Amino acid sequence: MTANLSRRVVAEAIGTAFLLATLVGSGIMGERLAGGNVAITLLANSIATGTALTALILTLGPISGAHFNPAVTISCAAQRELKWRDAVGYIVAQIGGAFAGVAAANLMFGDPPLFVSHRARNGGAQLFSEFVATVGLLLVIGMGARLQPRFVAFAVGAYITAAYWFTASTSFANPAVTLGRSVSDTFVGIRPVDVPAFVLAQLCGATAATFLLRWLIPKSPLRSSDG
Repeated sequence: MTANLSRRVVAEAIGTAFLLATLVGSGIMGERLAGGNVAITLLANSIATGTALTALILTLGPISGAHFNPAVTISCAAQRELKWRDAVGYIVAQIGGAFAGVAAANLMFGDPPLFVSHRARNGGAQLFSEFVATVGLLLVIGMGARLQPRFVAFAVGAYITAAYWFTASTSFANPAVTLGRSVSDTFVGIRPVDVPAFVLAQLCGATAATFLLRWLIPKSPLRSSDG
C-alpha cells in the first residue's frame, strides 16, 4: 500500500539528507586522508556515494520511490506517475534534506554548518557532462524500474559510481545535490554562481531522458526511481 504524502515527503527528506551527508562527508574524509592525491579522494568519494545510494534506495524506495532528486520527481510527474501537487512536496523535501545533510557533514568534520563554496565548476564541457550524466541516470532509473525492478537500486548505485569518473563534472545529475554542494567549501563544492547553469543542464537532460523513455518503452509505468 502506498504511504501517505507526509510519510513519503519525510522519506524523501531523510534519504536526500543522508545522500548529501555521505557525499560531502566522504569527500572531506578522502581529501584529509589522501595526502593531496585527488584520484584517491575521488575514488573514495565515488564508492561511498554509490554504495550509500544503493542502501538508501533499498531502504526508502518502498515508502516514497526514493527519488532524492528533483529531476527524477519532475520526470515522474510529467509521465503521470506522481501528482504535480505531490511533486512539489517532494522537491521541497529534497532541497531541505540536501541542506540538512550538508550541514551535518560539515559539522561532523569541524567546519561551519554552511559555508559558501569557492570551487569553480563552469564551461561547456562541464555543462555538457551534466546533461549527459542526467540523461544516463534517468534512463538507468526508468528502464531499470520497468525491466529489472529488483535490481534498480544496484544499477543506480553502480551508474553513479561510474559517472563520477566518466564525466568531467563528476556527475552531480541532481539539482538538490547541486544546491547543497554550493554551501560546503570542500572537495565536493561548487560556487553558487555556477549552480544555475548546472541545474539548467540537468533539467534539460531530464527532459530529454523523459521523452526517450516514452519512446523506448511506451505505455509502461515508471515504478521506482532515485537520486
